[in-house]
Amino acid sequence: MTPNRPTMNDVARTAGVSLKTVSRVVNGETTVAPELAARVHAAVESLDYRPHLGASMLRRNDRRTRTIGVLLDDVSHPFSAALHRAVEDQARAGGIHVLTGSLDRDPVREKALTAAFAERQTDGLILAPSGAELDPHEMPVVYVDRVPTGATGDTVVSTNVSGAAGAVRHLIAHGHRRIGFLGGDRHLSTARDRYAGYQRALGRRAGPAVHDLHDPTDAERAAVSMLRTADPPTALFTTQSMVTIGVVRALRRLGREHSVALVGFDDFPLADLLDPPVTVVAQDPARMGRTAATALFERIDGHDGPPREIRIPTTLIARGSGEL
Repeated sequence: MTPNRPTMNDVARTAGVSLKTVSRVVNGETTVAPELAARVHAAVESLDYRPHLGASMLRRNDRRTRTIGVLLDDVSHPFSAALHRAVEDQARAGGIHVLTGSLDRDPVREKALTAAFAERQTDGLILAPSGAELDPHEMPVVYVDRVPTGATGDTVVSTNVSGAAGAVRHLIAHGHRRIGFLGGDRHLSTARDRYAGYQRALGRRAGPAVHDLHDPTDAERAAVSMLRTADPPTALFTTQSMVTIGVVRALRRLGREHSVALVGFDDFPLADLLDPPVTVVAQDPARMGRTAATALFERIDGHDGPPREIRIPTTLIARGSGEL
């Protein structure tokens, strides 16, 4: 038979302290004498005691659960994984637990997971919005990667417009005038901003453009079609890593990887090992995660200033494909 789950009373008896002392230590209060706190921690470890989250919240004066939610596109994607890890490290340092979910850019899933986290009374939420209209949130929310629609709150984004413009100017500096654009979903602010940067750099000289590419297969097909026209571009700019991968396949399929220049927005694994290595506009997801976590903890602690938009700089990494 499985033994009964240890209780706070068991911890108090093992540590030789009062129940109130155990409660104060478990709930993170710092007014307990170090010697007593050490005895409580030792008893908690020896008994493998796990506090009941709901009861713990009711005992705390601030009624916090010491949990936050993180909802990203796909936590297995390198960008999301790096952002999530940075949030988790920040939270762990403050004794905060992180609950995570993948949205797959699905507004229905976004609404369901947001509601589920609210029901579990998480103290706040870091959210990469899917692009759909959002309902107001009762808990503090910080938006990452994209600007929300129909909601306000602190937002942490990359310098998408200037990063894209810099990429296109880099191609112009290497002699290119007809530069094709291949982008993702236009209902996402990132895709719109990166197209705006492309247009800013080229002005009236903007080349052929294809939008709403969802995966590498779509991107490969679009790039092949673009490069088989009577007046094909001599360089391509892509707005996200999945599109870039598809374009790399198209260039190799046509034998054009050494004659058509390419700069992609967002780095991806092994981009530096391809032939030629892919020039990218690299984001800083770890810094985005740390910044978002800091902003959320400030809101949880009572900061009630106006919504902030915090922009994290991008970096152009020249590797070869953009310098043809």
